[in-house]
Amino acid sequence: MEKPLETIIVDSILDAIADQRLHAGTKLGEQALSDLFGCNRAHVRRALGTLTAYHVVDHLPNRGAYVATPTPQDARDVFQARRAIETVICRNAVRQATSEDIAALRVHLAQEALARGSGDRSAAVRLSRGFHLLLGRIGRNPVLLRYLEELTMRSSLIIGLYATGHGTLCADDEHTRITDAIEARDMDAAQDLLDQHLRHIEAGIRFGDDAPATGALSMALRRDAR
Repeated sequence: MEKPLETIIVDSILDAIADQRLHAGTKLGEQALSDLFGCNRAHVRRALGTLTAYHVVDHLPNRGAYVATPTPQDARDVFQARRAIETVICRNAVRQATSEDIAALRVHLAQEALARGSGDRSAAVRLSRGFHLLLGRIGRNPVLLRYLEELTMRSSLIIGLYATGHGTLCADDEHTRITDAIEARDMDAAQDLLDQHLRHIEAGIRFGDDAPATGALSMALRRDAR
């Protein structure tokens, strides 16, 4: 099934941020996006509305939409909240994961390994977020999953804008070790590994005085627009 246009635009903007083609403060003009994706501006407004709700885009009155510029405190707050929420999600996953859930995690791990091996940074960031969302679904608490969706999207923005190379992309075995602990029903190990994993990601974020300059929006999104 083909993705809705709004989802394509949202995913493309997130991928461009993760791949460091879009930077903090970049203007996301409605008409420019409409032209790039061959759609009407209503689709663009809905996509930007989604990104604004998740704090990835700032909508400034009379000025339009811009890629958000998170601060170091924003990053600390996001990862503190993630540790709190994902501790509970992880506990639920250990208790409730089925054999089908574990199989789904293994398939996802293989996709992540492929993305890392091919050097596809945007896919690696997207799949890393997807692993945590998959854990959220396995934990079977839709309220926590909703909060996690926002926090992981904000994390993707922070990682894409301020990551030091591939330092914030998951080490090859981190998600695998978490999955192994969940499959073994080892709650303490799973929670400890998840906490260490999130702290490792946060440690790879380095804020400079200024975000790097970006090129034209059309160049940043050219590979994603259809």
